[in-house]
Formats: sequence, structure tokens, C-alpha cells
Amino acid sequence: MSTPTKQSATPESGTEHATTMVEAFQAIAARHAGEVALRTPDGATEITFGDYAARVEKLAGGLAALGVTRGDTVALLMSNRPEFHLVDTAAVHLGATPFSVYPTSSPPQITHLLENADCDVIVFEEAFLDRIVAAKGDRAKPAHLVCVDGNPEGTTSLADLEAGGAADFDFAATWQAVTPDDVLTLIYTSGTTGPPKGVELTHANILAQCRAVAEVLPMRPLARITSYLPSAHIADRWSSHYNQMVYGLQVTSVSDPRAVAAALPAVRPTVWGAVPRVLEKMKAGLELALAAEPDEGKRNAVAGAIAAARQKVRLDQAGQPVPEELAKGVAQAEAMIFSKLREKMGLDQVEWLIVGAAPMSKDVQEFLTAIGLPLTEIYGMSECSCCITVSHPSEAKVGTVGPAISCVETRLAEDGELLVRGATVTRGYRGQPEKTAEAIDGDGWLHTGDICEVDDGYIRIVDRKKELIINAAGKNMSPANIEQELKTASPLIGQAAVIGESRPYIVALLVLDPDVAAAKATQLGIGSGSVADVARHPDVLAAVGEAVERANANLSRVEQIKRWELLAEEWLPGGDELTPTMKLKRKPIAEKHAEAIEALYAPS
Repeated sequence: MSTPTKQSATPESGTEHATTMVEAFQAIAARHAGEVALRTPDGATEITFGDYAARVEKLAGGLAALGVTRGDTVALLMSNRPEFHLVDTAAVHLGATPFSVYPTSSPPQITHLLENADCDVIVFEEAFLDRIVAAKGDRAKPAHLVCVDGNPEGTTSLADLEAGGAADFDFAATWQAVTPDDVLTLIYTSGTTGPPKGVELTHANILAQCRAVAEVLPMRPLARITSYLPSAHIADRWSSHYNQMVYGLQVTSVSDPRAVAAALPAVRPTVWGAVPRVLEKMKAGLELALAAEPDEGKRNAVAGAIAAARQKVRLDQAGQPVPEELAKGVAQAEAMIFSKLREKMGLDQVEWLIVGAAPMSKDVQEFLTAIGLPLTEIYGMSECSCCITVSHPSEAKVGTVGPAISCVETRLAEDGELLVRGATVTRGYRGQPEKTAEAIDGDGWLHTGDICEVDDGYIRIVDRKKELIINAAGKNMSPANIEQELKTASPLIGQAAVIGESRPYIVALLVLDPDVAAAKATQLGIGSGSVADVARHPDVLAAVGEAVERANANLSRVEQIKRWELLAEEWLPGGDELTPTMKLKRKPIAEKHAEAIEALYAPS
């Protein structure tokens, strides 16, 4: 296996002296005018940086004609598509603050965001019109509805917006008046414990973020990346949109996040990021394909090579010498097996691959590192403009999220909570000074809410401070760690929620992974293939029970799952149980599934 080496620093992009994101974008667009900036996976849409900049000027003029000016907000509700980048960038050139709404949002949730942001313009896809109308109700705002892919009654088309600018609109003077302290965007937190709060991030915040991460993970002009996570999430905005504005990345928009794995072989990204669940599914897909390999000799050879490579990873991580025979075998497997696996995945040209937004299991990180993916886990928050920590793949330590980036300082509070202060920290929550004061103390320290440990500068996340389980005997436990073990134990388990606060033992609600369940249905001859039918099959229940036992073997006695329930349903991003970024909504889960939970604690 080839070990990723630390690359040279990010080459000069012409934006080194920019003080605002619009100044950076103008420099990038001029330098790479003839190169493709925005595209779709099939290549049907390709927009060069020169055309991008020209359309931004027209769209900025159109928005200005609608009354959008410095300090105003513009809502965006669309799937991942090139038009998002065009409109968002146009709005920030006015000194305005565009923000995205999760496509899974309900009308009441949309109403909350529109009212908090006090926006007069919303730009959207026609598929979301009914929800927008319901969210707006009889309110006067937003007065202007702009549709990017149609022109339903009562709306303005994107073409008309581009053509609607005033002849005397001074675009250059307008964007040159933007300042580093202007609010670049609002990132609405996913709302696991209450209504989303609007995190205000400035031009200065995001420039500091992009530059600090690029010190560790080089951002090269025209590097290829996909945009598939919701643009309402800071991970997508930072990784694809803002890094493009500062460093000139080429962004391929994948409208359906479930299709990103299928799009990778055509895109061949050179930099890429994912949430843990995406990588868990990739690992499960590789393992299913291996299990289905009819040639037993080939199947055993691949399995043996992966096992050997994992052993080498463990030795490397422990700083122990790797036996010559093991190193030689892994090197042969790299050429004959692992390079082909990466090519099949479409990740054979990736220079670094980051994972964040939720904890990643050591098993998944070790597996993907073993097959040669340059993987590193980061830790971040919307309140810190995205990344707080990062390490280069060659310096990553399994089980940690790396050291802090250069423009922030960190320390642990007495109870182990991580505190962060520095250039990327938000100025506060929009319209909620009391919430801002709760999060950021008088000395400028942001209280992250995460319990952490630090070893030689590398940070390890224990769990969310408010999510730690304290059982009836007073024992503190991390539910996230227990849930990781359950999901690692079998690809059948797509989601796991453990319960045990003030209880005598730990129980778990489990949900099948729909893709793996469909494959299992074919194997077992279950006609419908639905998650509900698969979850009731005795062979599946037995397999899940065995997985729970495997997980328990890696847990302390007090952490072990004593009873569990396999729910005959799916948990979807943005639904009752999961946020749009697939984090557990623990309180709603406890309320919705109260009957099932109480049954798990009832006498046998």
C-alpha cells in the first residue's frame, strides 16, 4: 500500500491579499476565465469561470433591482446545482447575506428561518413552490419569489432576474464596498435540541478558515470536487463553494446525495469529503461485493490482503516496525488489488479525503486507510466556520480528529469541554444575543458542548456534553461510542439509538440500512424487499442479534446492550429521527418511540 505523503503548500492563487470573498472570487475568475468552474456529472452543463463571473454581475444587478442591498438576506432553497453557486455569489457581491434552507424542511421550519432572517427574496426550485407558499402564508415577506428552473405564476424566472438589472448599476463599486466584517452567510444549526439558530459568519471568518485548512490540505486550482451535501450545511459551503471562490476548484454538483457514489467514477475527484454514513455505506458495498465473488480463491485473496493491510495500519499507528514480509505483501496487494478497488470507487485520483460532521468508527477509518485512501477525520462546527481541527492523511491518527488549525486556540474546561477562540469563531446567532452569550463567554471562548481529550496536540472527541448517559448507578457513558460499535458490527444496521439515562441498563433501537436490506431480501427471496418485511424475517433478526453480541464483546459490561428492538421502518435525513445531516434527534426519538423503549425495560 502506498502511504500518502505530505504535499507542498497550496500554490499561489492570486487571492493571497484578498480581504473579502468577493475580492478573492474576482481574482480567481480572471485568472481561470477559460476553465470550467461549475458542471453536472453528465457534462450536460458546464460553466467556465469567465461565464460564471459574467452571470454573477447580471444576477447581482437583478437582485439589486429587486431592492437587495448590503446587509439584506436572500434565501436559497434548491438541490445541489450550478445555479446555487451563481445566485449565492451574486448576492454576496452586493454585501448581502444569502443562506440556504434544507430541502427536507417542512413549511413551519421554513417559516422560522424566513422570519429570523427577515428576507424579502427567496430563490428556489419549482419542486419546492408549494412548501414556500405554505410557509409564507399571508405574510408580506418574502415579496419576491425567483424560480431557477421554471416560471410559475407569481414568480420571476432566473433569466428574467439576470436581465432585470438597471443600466446604471455600478457592479464594481458595489462589490468593492463589501468589508471583511460583512456577514457572508447564515448557517442554521440542524436543531437536534430546539429550533435552529442562525450562525452569522463573516467574510473574514471564512477567509481565515479556507487559508488555515489549506496550510494542511493543499487546495490546487482546478482541483475536482463534488457538491452533494446540503448547501445549508457548512461542510458543503466550505469544501466546495467557498474553497472554489478562494482557490479555483472545479465543482460538480450532484443533485441527489444518494447518487454521489455512482457519480464518482465519472468525476474522479482529486479532493473529496463525506459524512461517516456515506463512507460506512461504501465500506459495506465493498464487503457485499466481496462476499458475492463466486471465485473462492479470488475472494480469499482479497480478504487476506485487506486483513494484512489493516495489520500494517495498526502497526504504523502504534509506531511499531512493520515486518518485511508483511510490508512486501501489502505492497503487492496495492498494485494488484487496492489500486483497482479505488479505481472502481472513482477515488483513485483523490489527494485527500476528509470525513466529519459526526463520529467515524475506528473500523471504517482503518479499513479505508488499509485500501489506500488518503483519509483524515476532521472536527468542526458551524459556529467555527467549519473545521476546528485537521491533519494531513500522512499524519492522521486513527481515533482522533487531529490538532487545531493555526488560526484558533483551544483548551479544555474543568469538565473536559473543548473551548475554542480565534479568527473563525462566529460573531453570534442572528437576533439571539442571549443564546450568543450562552455560547461565547466574555473572554471570547466558544463553548463547543463537546467533551474531549488531548494527547500530544491531537484531539479525541468523547461525546456531546448534553448527550452523555448517566445510568442509575451514576456511570457516565458515551452513546455515540456504543452506537458506533453497533453499526460497525454489521452492515445490516443502518442506524442505532441507545438509551440508558437514569436506567439500570442500556437498550437500543435499531434500524436496517435500506440498501443492505434490499440485497438481503434478494438473498432470502423476500418478494417485496421492503425494510419492514426484511426486518421481520427470522434470519435477519438472528443476524442482527449476532451483531449485537459482537458489539457487546467490544464494550465494557456497563455499556453492553441488554435488550434491543429492530424497528420495521426507515429513518430518513430530515425526518422525525434524523437531522438533514443524519445526526440523531435524541429527544424526538425518545418521545416517538417511548412505547418501544418502555417495553425494553419491562420485566421479561
